[in-house]
Amino acid sequence: MKNFLLAAIFLGMATAIPNIALGHTDEYLATVDAPHGGQLRMAGPFHLELVAKDGELELYVTDHMDNEIPTAGGSGKANVFDETGERLSVPLTPVFGNLMKGAGEFRITPETVVSVFVVLEGYETQGARFTPLASKSTAEESAHEHHGHDHHHGDDHNNHGSHEEDE
Repeated sequence: MKNFLLAAIFLGMATAIPNIALGHTDEYLATVDAPHGGQLRMAGPFHLELVAKDGELELYVTDHMDNEIPTAGGSGKANVFDETGERLSVPLTPVFGNLMKGAGEFRITPETVVSVFVVLEGYETQGARFTPLASKSTAEESAHEHHGHDHHHGDDHNNHGSHEEDE
């Protein structure tokens, strides 16, 4: 009976893990209503939510179970690319809880792309790419294209310590 119970638990875990992993792709996160109305992306052990307005960025950090990850002692950087490809670097600083903020002279349009890099104590540098005003279907297509064709620029799920200037 004990062996049967262990086998049942193992089988249950083995079938649940792929379903959990599927729930954390950028394609899936593009269909989820984010808690603060922003866009969600996966970045290593984190879910990052970017809320972008003209001149202001807010970045919320959670784990894969949506638990807040404290940002105190951490740092971040956002590269905001306008429709012409011009880049503006915006420092992100911890505010409180799981929130980091940054500000600068930029406008958010449907063509804006924001690459975010975050360094938190106890974790490796993580990064993600956002299209904050993209419709859900456009965001899904962008995430799909990014994973299919942009590997030479680095994958959003890998460390980005040396790729900051590439983005």
